[in-house]
Amino acid sequence: MSEARLLEKCLQQATAQLVAAGLGSPRHEARLLLGHWLGRDPAALLGPQTEYIDNPKFFFDLVKRRVNREPMSHLLGYREFWSLSFDVTSSVLDPRPDSEALVESVLKEFPHKDEEFQILDFGTGTGCLILSVLSERPQAIGVGVDVSKDALKIANQNTKKLSFTGRVSFLESDWGENVSGSFDCILANPPYIVSEDIDALEPEVAQFEPRLALDGGIDGLECYRAISKDLKRLLAPGGKAFFEIGEGQAPAVIDILESANLRLVRSVADLGGHIRCLIANAH
Repeated sequence: MSEARLLEKCLQQATAQLVAAGLGSPRHEARLLLGHWLGRDPAALLGPQTEYIDNPKFFFDLVKRRVNREPMSHLLGYREFWSLSFDVTSSVLDPRPDSEALVESVLKEFPHKDEEFQILDFGTGTGCLILSVLSERPQAIGVGVDVSKDALKIANQNTKKLSFTGRVSFLESDWGENVSGSFDCILANPPYIVSEDIDALEPEVAQFEPRLALDGGIDGLECYRAISKDLKRLLAPGGKAFFEIGEGQAPAVIDILESANLRLVRSVADLGGHIRCLIANAH
């Protein structure tokens, strides 16, 4: 066998390519990709690897895609969020750690483990927000809404994967257009990037994530305006709405909510100390 097929050499070569591409944690990413290709736990690849392998072309194809800045979640097919594994494709927004602030906020506002309440999740994508809440509140049920048929397929796939079938349904709708009923908890992580700023984002986002899930219009606030029109109708008495927002958007989004006769309950900072979540209820 040639030296190129020694597992350790493959790891070293992949790591060098990722370093040259300027990527962070190159050895870690190389190990994740190798583990994915071999179908092994990446932890088993931590030490020096003395095994020889046949035809590592597929592995180096994955490395090349990562060098071209394709997100790791697209290469691996999943992303962990709230300690759950969510299937991810290029049709949905990659779940972000900062979005866990919404889940934490819901759990604080609905603190009883066996509390029964109904959730509406606007722009559900992978379903990560609503399914994470359901994992912590076993009596809760809900509806996830998305305008993208492909996103709804992924959300349904994650529901089955995580064994929440029967507790959540998904609906194709442009925000509240096709939604009826009343909900105790409304979640929304809408697109909030200013249209002209998207191309300047890191390549993993600008080139590979769905623009539909990123583009918040000329000022980044169009989707908040659209959602706010239906909140009074959809919020149950005493219900609360939870919004993820971009950095510096809090004052503008609060104005939009107040114009829709909603009242700010509190704001929540993310891991970086930026206001990431706004909680509102009806007057």
